[in-house]
Amino acid sequence: MFSDRLVVRYMNTWKIQISGQVQGVGFRPYVYKKATKLNLNGFVLNSLNGVHIEFNADEKPAKDFYQDLIENTPINSIITTSSIEGVAFKEYKNFEIQHSTTSQSNSVSLITPDISICNNCKKELLDPKDRRYNYPFITCTNCGPRFSLIQKLPYDRENTSMHVYSMCPYCNLEYLDANDRRFYSQTNSCPHCTINLELLDGSQKIITTYALECIDEVIKYWKEGRIVAIKGLGGYLLTCDAQNNIPVQKLRSKKRRPSKPFAIMVGNESLILEDFVVSTRELKELKSSAAPIVILKKKKEETYSNSIAPGLGNYGIMLPSTPLLVLLLNKFQGPIIATSGNIHNIPIIHENKLAKDLLFEIADYILQDDRKIEWPQDDSVLRYSPLTHQKTILRRAKGLAPTYINAKISWSSKNIIATGALLKSSISFLNKKNTYISQYLGNLEIFEAQVNYKKVVKHFMKLFSAKPEIILLDKHPDYFTSIFGSQLAKNYNIPIYKVQHHIAHFSAVIGENNLIETTFPILGVVWDGMGLGDDGNVWGGEFFIYNNRDFSRTTHFEYYEYLLGDKMSKEPRISALATCWNIPGSEDVLKEKFYETEWNLYTKMLSKETSIKTSSIGRIFDAVASLLGIIDKQSYEGEAAMLLENLAWKYFATNDLNFQESYFTKSLYLNTISINELMQGIIEDLSSKINKDFIAAKFHFSLVSIIKKVAEKEKVHRIAFSGGVFQNSLLVELIKYQLNENELFFHKELSPNDENISFGQLVYHHINTS
Repeated sequence: MFSDRLVVRYMNTWKIQISGQVQGVGFRPYVYKKATKLNLNGFVLNSLNGVHIEFNADEKPAKDFYQDLIENTPINSIITTSSIEGVAFKEYKNFEIQHSTTSQSNSVSLITPDISICNNCKKELLDPKDRRYNYPFITCTNCGPRFSLIQKLPYDRENTSMHVYSMCPYCNLEYLDANDRRFYSQTNSCPHCTINLELLDGSQKIITTYALECIDEVIKYWKEGRIVAIKGLGGYLLTCDAQNNIPVQKLRSKKRRPSKPFAIMVGNESLILEDFVVSTRELKELKSSAAPIVILKKKKEETYSNSIAPGLGNYGIMLPSTPLLVLLLNKFQGPIIATSGNIHNIPIIHENKLAKDLLFEIADYILQDDRKIEWPQDDSVLRYSPLTHQKTILRRAKGLAPTYINAKISWSSKNIIATGALLKSSISFLNKKNTYISQYLGNLEIFEAQVNYKKVVKHFMKLFSAKPEIILLDKHPDYFTSIFGSQLAKNYNIPIYKVQHHIAHFSAVIGENNLIETTFPILGVVWDGMGLGDDGNVWGGEFFIYNNRDFSRTTHFEYYEYLLGDKMSKEPRISALATCWNIPGSEDVLKEKFYETEWNLYTKMLSKETSIKTSSIGRIFDAVASLLGIIDKQSYEGEAAMLLENLAWKYFATNDLNFQESYFTKSLYLNTISINELMQGIIEDLSSKINKDFIAAKFHFSLVSIIKKVAEKEKVHRIAFSGGVFQNSLLVELIKYQLNENELFFHKELSPNDENISFGQLVYHHINTS
């Protein structure tokens, strides 16, 4: 007699580790659904390492499952590393989402930026049959606040400012339902467990707390020409009717912002297509999860207040990125001004109490919610050049910060803080070989910006439970970032490394374009407003060669007097005087721009010469704008350059880019590039009554022609560009047209302005230590 024997075949246990931007994007629900569909048993959880999965399966199904996971990922996820390996056998009875853990020591999880409202949520928001109809805080697994709410990692509700809101039974059912779009959505809420909204008048009296009444009242105020401050994901916006010149002028006056452009928010893409010239790429950016401000050319003048962008042909346009703004714009049926809620140069206000204390100086009403913003951020801003569609980030903030992903750079495993520059500041934090570049942090000459900067550094350290091991600084000893970074290094008894400002710029564009290990020489053209040079002068018109991991300054624009310090950057007439000093005929153009006492004082100073000189191209743009009678005193950084670019575009509106007349006529420049030759040519053209739009165009072309001369002299065919001057779309178009036989490298995900300095400091340190 034979007895039956039960043969049990144990499957293997497998561990999958996925790192990158995988938290806050619905990755755990995505894994759960795929696993349960395949009848796999195990678990998935968020860890400090990213997403951790364990399950039972034979080898082939396990590897098929893994391959499917990494090839068909959730819409907002980005995988940087992934692995699968067999582990000691554990038997699982089902598949579940487990509570997140913080036990891993190597934090490699990336932070997900805030995500604009998705189409599904927008549809529900406007559907009278849906239970979240008109609910101003609707979100799901695929959209809503992320970075702005995070207090610590991993990304779970209890680690965000949503932890104070308990989900109602309805939301909890959605949260636990694997077939629901809100399965494990950490920001889930509804009218039954609502985030609270309130509308306040100028006496801080609550008008109403009912969402629909708040919306109706704000619409009424806009139509009456009132200014309303509205709390968004990253901070407050100051808003008014963009078609009514009276509140726009009132906003300018109260905000002490006489001419800097305001951004416009438009309710839907059909209105954008009707009023603006917009490409497919630009429209895609507007509708993207980042929902940035995109610079567009207007089709007609009469639709908008002429006070929105004085003297410019382009407007900054955005679509509503939050459900509250969608509701408001959908009902208003017109464009609004939507500018950062702050008081004259201080950072964007994000705290309710501070908003009530300060914003009523500008706004007639405040609409705010009680959800805490952990990381204040302005809206990101970008533009495309009109002909070749070269993308340029002008401000990297909400929707883009803080994660920077470039798997081709083999970073150090040390914790490094790069402190950046003074104006248009940012910090970069290298942690466990991941790079985090903060949102735009503003002008650190302002005390409030310094306070915010310190908070961001502290917040990053807390977020990753990491202490810095190295601090990177700009070489300027008086920058706030240098002083703060030095003190931070002293507190932790760690080393400091200093990086020259323009080398950091060049390093940033090298890093972005994965040129660190290149075997061929690269010409770096770094033009900006100012940065302390190695010789003690103020650099800003620089040419470098990068070859075999070494940087050398090959040439630069000749020095001229750095007259009156910071006053020079605010008054283009001073730059004109400094660059045209002793040029025949210049006095006829310049003297009328100054009072007699000013003229006598400034010319006396120039005759003695100052101890500090500059090669700044930013100030040369200012000087040319003043000479052409465009502007003598600017109210915001870059105003003169923007107006000069706009004038030059008027010439190219009826002429192609095949321009050939340069102010630089010499065939070779041995040591430095002559400023005198450039400015003398412009003075002569003015004396000859040449059209000013032609002079502006010729100036732009001349700068491109000199790049070509330097590249030919150095026998280099690969050229990289960085510095705030390269925010100029005409300059970029001329470079791409005139230098098309060369390989050209521009910034991709970072701005060419000083926001990239902190990243460049990281790259330079990496080049010199790896």
